[in-house]
Amino acid sequence: MSRKIFLFVFFTFVSAAFVFADVNVKDFGAAGDGVADSTVAFQKALDAAAGESQVVFVPRGKYRFDGSLNVPQGVTLKGVWESVPSHVGIRNRGQVKPTDDGTTFLVYGGKGGNEETKPFITLNTNSTLKGVCVYYPEQNEDDIPVEYAWTIAMRGKNPAVLECELLNPYRAIDATKNERHLIRNVSGQPLRLGVFVDDIYDVGRIENVHFNPWWSMKPKLYRWQMENGVAFVFARTDWQYVHNTFAFGYKIGYHFAESKSGVCNGNFLGIGADDCTTAVQVDNCAPFGLLITNAEFTSFHGEEPTMVRVSEKNRGVVRFVNCAFWGPCYQNANIDGRGTVGFSDCTFVQWGFKQQEGNGRRAEHEILRNVPAVQANNGNLIVRGCEFMENKPQILIGEKIRKAVITENIINGKEQIENKAGEKPSIVIKNNASE
Repeated sequence: MSRKIFLFVFFTFVSAAFVFADVNVKDFGAAGDGVADSTVAFQKALDAAAGESQVVFVPRGKYRFDGSLNVPQGVTLKGVWESVPSHVGIRNRGQVKPTDDGTTFLVYGGKGGNEETKPFITLNTNSTLKGVCVYYPEQNEDDIPVEYAWTIAMRGKNPAVLECELLNPYRAIDATKNERHLIRNVSGQPLRLGVFVDDIYDVGRIENVHFNPWWSMKPKLYRWQMENGVAFVFARTDWQYVHNTFAFGYKIGYHFAESKSGVCNGNFLGIGADDCTTAVQVDNCAPFGLLITNAEFTSFHGEEPTMVRVSEKNRGVVRFVNCAFWGPCYQNANIDGRGTVGFSDCTFVQWGFKQQEGNGRRAEHEILRNVPAVQANNGNLIVRGCEFMENKPQILIGEKIRKAVITENIINGKEQIENKAGEKPSIVIKNNASE
């Protein structure tokens, strides 16, 4: 190799290395000892990276924050974790605390705040939070949660949260007022609200997000979470894509709400909710629909636990394909509104149960013989190619139902489909395989 070529390659490599070198928060005074407030040092590092599309690297350590951070456009705030960390049972099982390893953000700011309070971290266009654990030391697992501001707010275009553990926030991710957000490989135990999506007019993406009671299942706190917590809320979002998500121990797992901006349509694949009083709550949705495929839903605590509830306000279309519903629960689905709800190739089991009072998580259940798996009070209903695995009432067609197609289902025991809408061409019940 000639000297000129060698020098050209050498200086090109050095220049590239210089341009893309990480900014290190330690160089701006972040102590990482869990005691000194790191807010100012972090913001200086982030501002220094602004305009350069650089990575602000956060080495292993415990970083205390009494204030909030703004991640500039094109900047990545990155910890050491290359995959989402897990701190299961940090207190009651003798394993490591989140303050003992990796990159941990200890959040003290925002205490007593609400959804309008400035969030801990704001992401902007093309900015990313990656590879950190966020922990709120002043939350007390022996009491009801303290209210805090949002942990993360996603704004602008293409903001991303990747490989993060949000261990015990009150409110985790505000994914509103942005375009093409990406939330991937995130876990934790948001206590009041996990992810809130609204005002989205270009495709949003949520992948591999699991919310479990990994921080604590102490009775008082967990009971409050079961009575108040919601894992995912989707209001106005156009073409939302959600894949491989999970919620355990909430009042509502997936809440499809209506805001001032509108309602949701989207594709939901491989989602799940376990021990949520209501797994899927649909207040209203878009006419082109919610497509829910390969999902698993379980409900068995709370007042009349039911996997799917569709409210009287719904005017849209909800489709469940190849989904499983089990309990022991009160009902698998209770449907209202003037929209269309369809179940295809689904499995229904363990409905018609009522939990006995005061017996805790492993309570005995009373068997109710007159409760149907699917109760449709209004709108249109499609149940086709499904299997009902209990010898109990399968479907109740309410008198306000406009159209219904109940065909080619497998029924364990005798067919028990009650039709209060009357015999008319718009109600089709045929070719069901029963004993």
